[in-house]
Amino acid sequence: MNAPVSSPSVSPARIAHPDYRAKLMSADDAASLIGPGAVVGMSGFTGAGYPKAVPQALARRMEAAHAAGNPYAIKVWTGASTGPELDGALARAKGIDFRLPYNSDPLVREQINAGTVQYFDMHLSQVAPVAWQGFLGPLDVALVEVSAILPDGSVVPSSSVGNNKTWLDRAGKIILEVNSWQHEALHGMHDIYYGTALPPHRRPIPLVHPNDRIGQPTFRIDPAKVVAVVATDTPDRNAPFKAPDDAARAIAGHLLQFFGHEVKMGRLPASLLPIQSGVGNIANAVLNGLMDSPFDPMTAYTEVLQDGMLDLLAAGKLAMASATAFSLSPDAAEALNGEMHRYRDRIVLRPQEISNHPELVRRLGCLAMNGMIEADLYGNVNSTHLMGSRIQNGIGGSGDFARNAYISIFMAPSLAKGGAISTIVPQVSHVDHIDQDVQVIVTDQGLADLRGLSPKQRAEQVIANCVHPIYRDQLSDYYARALRDSYGKHSPSLLDEALSWHQRFVQTGTMRAG
Repeated sequence: MNAPVSSPSVSPARIAHPDYRAKLMSADDAASLIGPGAVVGMSGFTGAGYPKAVPQALARRMEAAHAAGNPYAIKVWTGASTGPELDGALARAKGIDFRLPYNSDPLVREQINAGTVQYFDMHLSQVAPVAWQGFLGPLDVALVEVSAILPDGSVVPSSSVGNNKTWLDRAGKIILEVNSWQHEALHGMHDIYYGTALPPHRRPIPLVHPNDRIGQPTFRIDPAKVVAVVATDTPDRNAPFKAPDDAARAIAGHLLQFFGHEVKMGRLPASLLPIQSGVGNIANAVLNGLMDSPFDPMTAYTEVLQDGMLDLLAAGKLAMASATAFSLSPDAAEALNGEMHRYRDRIVLRPQEISNHPELVRRLGCLAMNGMIEADLYGNVNSTHLMGSRIQNGIGGSGDFARNAYISIFMAPSLAKGGAISTIVPQVSHVDHIDQDVQVIVTDQGLADLRGLSPKQRAEQVIANCVHPIYRDQLSDYYARALRDSYGKHSPSLLDEALSWHQRFVQTGTMRAG
């Protein structure tokens, strides 16, 4: 191992334990401890809390090895998506052999779709249990960003928790990046639960309200496994959200009207139930719409906390929020860091095996609002693949929440690619969420409440409320002929036409007939 080096840029308060300070070294020296073929569990969830220095140093080593004619690639496990200094850097170096459980980096996506990177897309709540089951093999290295190492040797997590507890427990070696950019007041915001287990030793998770704290604020680490500590001072790299467009505002309006109706009918309390919201501009538009709604005080039990939830917290509309990570624009991250003490007692960051746990989602009765790529007449939803074969990002946590939610909602604009693609199709080209898990579909055209409806009743609601007018006649014609000619009449389908819209787009660039 390379000799440790001093790091004048790191405050003694950030690495307060002498044994860890003795392991300080450069990112290049730490990267040398990760060899070709290693399985590396890295921190990071939706662009927050991922290591930033060592992956770039590792990418440089890979490029040098490839220039010399030597193979050098690793298997990468994370919490979810990361940032350009991790996935982007390793992908440019052609250094990723295998990736799980979620990716949003465009270059990694390109390599996955080209078949040069193997990708295991999976439900985020299942990653930690799968790692403990062991069939994926050993975890060689945990490379985790943290915000501080305390005098007693405990470790304060960063702006995401993700699967870090599992990586730190399972890995043979640990490399810590201590990032001074992360606010010191993060200490106390985390709730790290060590009570999960594999069957037959599982016990109920003792969380009954979104604000319950059932664990401890720091990670437990075996110091003998720590081989390197690297000091950094680098911001998370989340991109700004786009301003809501007309479609996003329309979707938000339909949802708020729906929630108001559910409250009026007595099916939801006046403060709603805990909100879960996927990441993106549409989700943020819905959160912005809640600012002027009559629902308060609301709570959130979700996987990421984004700009709209921070605004709701600041305004007092949201009493508290539980998540596993932040997903903030640069401006919102700066605002949070400026007032971290104000939010510390109203935000809880948990491991993703807890934030996304089906037991807890079902118990709390979450209102699950997630994006989709497309939906079909009967409510099946595709949230991962374009034209059936090209992965976009991954299923993420949408399935964890959708199957177990009090109300499961999927939303998207009714058109994509300037009208060349209809979001509502005869049959989805890839199924991530079966119709039994999808209760409400929302587009800018309207909302279809599918609860308690047969397949044919669902189709009528979807066509009437969710399809864009330029595709409505085309879809109505398909459905009428399916009612007449389908092999069965329960879920009418024309097998030779069900995916013809996708094939037409691949061949001609549009789903529109004629």
